Amino acid sequence: MDFIQNMQKAIDYMEAHILEPITYENVAKQLYVSSYYFHRTFSMLTGITANEYIKNRRLSMAGQELSATGAKVIEVALKYGYETPESFTKAFTRFHEVTPNAAKHAGVELKSFNRLLIKINLEGGTVMDYRIEKRAPFKLIAKVKKFKNLAIAEEENNEIPAFWDTCKADGTFRVLEKKATRHDVYGLCAPVSKESPYFDYGIGMVYDGESVPEGYTLWEVKPTLWAVFKCMGDNGDCIEETWKRFYSEFLPSSDYNMLDDTDFELYEENPTPGCFCELWIPIEKK
Repeated sequence: MDFIQNMQKAIDYMEAHILEPITYENVAKQLYVSSYYFHRTFSMLTGITANEYIKNRRLSMAGQELSATGAKVIEVALKYGYETPESFTKAFTRFHEVTPNAAKHAGVELKSFNRLLIKINLEGGTVMDYRIEKRAPFKLIAKVKKFKNLAIAEEENNEIPAFWDTCKADGTFRVLEKKATRHDVYGLCAPVSKESPYFDYGIGMVYDGESVPEGYTLWEVKPTLWAVFKCMGDNGDCIEETWKRFYSEFLPSSDYNMLDDTDFELYEENPTPGCFCELWIPIEKK
């Protein structure tokens, strides 16, 4: 399905089921994609998560209803998915900065959170350098750990950076270097199934063909086309920015779809000056 059509279908589904107990996982299933992929794509394009969008829409609608009808707080709380008036009051007050009871009075200011609309705007062009690579299958020796789906999608989650710090401190890189043909380092992200709340993330180097030490994994990367972007900067913030531009600028207007397969960051032993890493994203022609 076309990238833009997919996002529009997601918004339409959330709006149609806004009063039902849905989460981003339910929306992802409607699109036949992993919950991680949808969560990450939606949050990068909109600046909020799908769950936040659903919550904000409900609280906005609840405020309008209380203001217009003066309905009972407990009835509105249950209608918009809250089990108790207390939990609803807490969320409502945080969003509107007034209590639900205060919202019933004339002249009280409330916050409106409108439905998202997808629009394609033609503005001043910006340059996004990339290249398309075709690469044969290859194997990496890697230290692998399982993470919950949101470990990458949520900006404030530091679990994966902490994993890198641990590997630097516990001798992992020394082991990898002994078993590798090159010392370029790969940050590997496995695809996420729709059924699993976890995905594998690995730190590895190109495998030399000898035995795999205990505690390490042989990670096989399939042959495919790759869209390759240089992340220019002096820290990991440039990776997040490159992903955002990939989703918002490259993917909607390109002749490619992203594959639900391994993507990786490549940290070259001798990088281009100013390049933090390269982002390799698996793609296919539409």
